[in-house]
Amino acid sequence: MNPIRVVIVDDEQPARSRLRELLEDCRTDLPHSVVGEAANGVDGLVVAAKADVVLVDIHMPEMSGIEFARHLQVLERPPAVIFVTAHDQYAVEAFEVNALDYLTKPVRAVRLLTALKKAVSGARLARGVLESIDPAPRRHFSVAERGRVILVPVSDVLYLRAELKYVTLRTRDREHLVEESLTQIEHEFDKVFVRVHRNCLVARRWIRGFERGAETEGEAGWSVILEGLDEKLPVSRRQWPQVKSLAESRQ
Repeated sequence: MNPIRVVIVDDEQPARSRLRELLEDCRTDLPHSVVGEAANGVDGLVVAAKADVVLVDIHMPEMSGIEFARHLQVLERPPAVIFVTAHDQYAVEAFEVNALDYLTKPVRAVRLLTALKKAVSGARLARGVLESIDPAPRRHFSVAERGRVILVPVSDVLYLRAELKYVTLRTRDREHLVEESLTQIEHEFDKVFVRVHRNCLVARRWIRGFERGAETEGEAGWSVILEGLDEKLPVSRRQWPQVKSLAESRQ
C-alpha cells in the first residue's frame, strides 16, 4: 500500500508539532507522509486537495473546522477528514450521533492510529451532516476548479441565479458555477440575500434601486439595479411586494 498523504490544519503551532510527533509514532503500523500543514482553514484548503486524510482543529478563527470540511466536499474526490477538538461535550455527542471521526486533545497515538485506519477504509463525509452539526452561515462559497477549491467571499456576491442544474454566482469580476440549490442558499443566507424571482437571489447590500419597465397584463414590470452591475434583473410579480417593502424600509 502506498503511504497515505496527510495534511494538518490547526491555528496553534504546538498542536501541529504534537500531531507530527504522534504521526511519526504511527509510521510503523501505517506508512504515511505529511504533505502539508496550515494555520487556518483558508490556507488549509490550498494544500488539502492533495491529501488522502486531513487532521483539522474544529475551533479556529475566521473559518471553523466544520466549514473547512464543508468546502472540501466540492472536490470530486475529497480527502477523509478527522476532526480534532478540545473536549466539547456537545461536539462529541454530535459527532458520535453522525458517526464522524474525531480526536479529543490531548491526542493519543493509539487513538490517532485507529482514526487513520478508519479514514483509509474509505468512509467520507456527507455535506448535510456537517450542516446539521454547525448550521451557522458560511463566510465563503466554494467552487471546484481544476482539482482545487476556490473560495468566494459571501460579501462579494451580487446575485445567484439558477440555470439548469447549476447555480450561477456573480461577483463584480466574474461568474462561478456552484452545485447548490437556491432554496438551500436562501435558507442559509436569508439575512444576506432576497429572492426577486423564482430563479434569482440578489444581495441586499448591493441593491441601489429599482427601474420600472413595460407593462405586461396590466401590471408594471420592475427590475432591480445592483451596484457594480450593468445588467438589470427582473423582479417577478409574485416577489415584488416583498422586494418593494425592502426598498421602502431602506428609504
